[in-house]
Amino acid sequence: MRRVTACLLLIVLAAPGLAQDARDAARKAAEARAEATARAAAAEATIFADRTRLIEEVTRLEAEQTDLEAQLNALQSQMSVQESLREKLTDRWAQNELQFKEISGNVRLAAKEVETLLHQSPLNADRPDRLARIRPLVEPGYFPDIDDISGLAAAIFDEILRSGQVGLRQGGFIGRDGQEASGTILTLGKFTTAYQTASETGFLNYSPESGRFVALAHLPRGGLGRDLRAYFAGESVKVPFDLSAGGALRQVSHQATLWEQIQAGGPIVWPILGLAVLAFVIVVYKFVYLHAVHGNTNKIMDRMNELVAAGDWDQAERLLQGRRGSPVGHVLSAGLEMRHADRQTQESVLQEAILNQLPKVERGMAILAVLAAVAPLLGLLGTVTGMIDTFRVITLYGTGDPKLMSGGISEALVTTMLGLAVAIPIMLLHTFLARRVDHIVGDMEERSVQLCNILQKSHRGLQMAAAGGA
Repeated sequence: MRRVTACLLLIVLAAPGLAQDARDAARKAAEARAEATARAAAAEATIFADRTRLIEEVTRLEAEQTDLEAQLNALQSQMSVQESLREKLTDRWAQNELQFKEISGNVRLAAKEVETLLHQSPLNADRPDRLARIRPLVEPGYFPDIDDISGLAAAIFDEILRSGQVGLRQGGFIGRDGQEASGTILTLGKFTTAYQTASETGFLNYSPESGRFVALAHLPRGGLGRDLRAYFAGESVKVPFDLSAGGALRQVSHQATLWEQIQAGGPIVWPILGLAVLAFVIVVYKFVYLHAVHGNTNKIMDRMNELVAAGDWDQAERLLQGRRGSPVGHVLSAGLEMRHADRQTQESVLQEAILNQLPKVERGMAILAVLAAVAPLLGLLGTVTGMIDTFRVITLYGTGDPKLMSGGISEALVTTMLGLAVAIPIMLLHTFLARRVDHIVGDMEERSVQLCNILQKSHRGLQMAAAGGA
C-alpha cells in the first residue's frame, strides 16, 4: 500500500515536465511528416516522369521489335533459299571435286612414272633440269593446271625423241679408278653409252643417284672392243648396242674369271685344288708308266718265240736283260728261268711273278679312287660352311640387303662346283686307267701262258731229239 502511494505521489510531482515534452514531440513529428510528404510527392513526380519515358521507350522498342521480326522473317526466308542453293552447290562441288581428284591422281601417277623414267635415263646426265618441272606434280596436295600437264607431255615426247638419236660430245665422267675423267662420250639413244680417252675405250653406266656417268670396271674384250674402237675411229658402221639399257653390257663386262670364281670359294677351295694337283700328278705318272709297260710287248714276245724255238737261251736272256723292270719282262724272265721245270711248276712260278707285279701295276689307283670320293665331300663341306656364313649374316643384318649374303652363297656354290669339277675327271680317268691295268694284267697272263706253251713245246722237242739220238 505504501508503495502504491509513493508511485502516485511521484507521478503528480512529474506531470508538468511530461506535458511539455509531449508538445515538443508532437511538433517534431508534424515537421517530419510534412518533410516526408514533400519527399514522397517529389519521388512520385519523378516516378511519373520516368514512367512516361519508359512507356515511350517501350513503345519505340516494340516498334523496333516489329521491324526486326519482319527483317528476321525476311532473312529466314532468304536463308532458306540460300541453304537450298548451298546444298545444290555442295553437291556440284562434290561431283567436281571427285573429278578433280581423279584427274589430279592420274596426273600425279603419270608424273611419278615420268620422274622415275627420267631419273634413271642416261639422257638426264646432260639435262638435269628436266626433273625440276616434274617434281612439283608428285607432291601431295598440288593440283596441276593445264601448263603442268602440257609440260609433262613435253617431257615424255622429249625423252622419246632423244631416245632415237645418236650423240657424240666431249664430257666428264667417273673413270674406272674412281677419279674424274674426261673424253669423247658416245650416246646411242638411252640404251648404250660409251667413251674414249687417249688410253682406253669402254662403256659407261649411268648412276641415277649422282646423275653422272661411271665407267664399267672392265674394258670390252675381243670383237666387242674392236667394233667399239673402230666405230669411234670412223672405220666401221657397226657398234655394240645394248637394248637392255646397260644390263647385258654389265653382265658381259663383269664376267668373273676362273681365278676370281676360285677366290670366291673360301678356304675349302685350296684343299680341293690340292687334290686336283695330286690327282694330276698320279694320272700323268700312271699314263707314262702304263704306256712304257705296254710298249713293244708283241714285238718282244715274237722275238722270244723265235729264240726259244731255236733253243738260243743266252740270246733270250739278253733280250730280257734290259726289260726286267717292266711287269711283262719280269714275268717272262721268271718263266725263262724255270724252263727245265714241269708245266705245273712253270705255271705256279709265272702266276707268282704276275702277283708280284700287280702292286706295281696298280700303284696309285686306290689313291685316285679316294681322291675322286673326297673331292665332292670337300665341296659339300664348303657348301655347309658357306650356308653357315650366310645365316650368320642374316642373323646380324637381316635379309634387307642381298649383297651381304652373296659371299656365303658364292662360297657354297663355288666349292660344290669345284668339288664336282675335280671329282668327275678323276673318276673318268680312274676308270680308264683301271681298264688299262686290267688289260696289262690280262696281257701278262696271256704272255705267261704263251711262254709256258712254248717252253713245254721246246722241252718236248729236246726230249724227242734225245730219244732219237739214243
